[in-house]
Amino acid sequence: MITLTPLAAEKVKNHLIKRGKGEGVRVGVKTTGCSGLAYTLEFVDLKKEEDLTFESHNVKVFVDPKSIVYLNNMVMDWTKKGLNEGFDFVNPNESARCGCGESFKV
Repeated sequence: MITLTPLAAEKVKNHLIKRGKGEGVRVGVKTTGCSGLAYTLEFVDLKKEEDLTFESHNVKVFVDPKSIVYLNNMVMDWTKKGLNEGFDFVNPNESARCGCGESFKV
């Protein structure tokens, strides 16, 4: 299961409204970086047949079956730190993150 905080859900909804289309957001992982894995995020216009679908605060979150083992029970938040703001992934499966915060390992 993947959940969004109310603020993260609001940001996704606003972006979908600006785009004028979309079913929700897809979260996944890819192999990269010094720790091995990085989060991916894309807005979804059409659900893939193999996608797992979760709903949080009236926002659909899609995850491919290969990524769910790394993302199960993750919370997606929206944070603002100084001049930077964006989605923050609070993942209980992470065992470490690289120093720059771009990649993680399980």
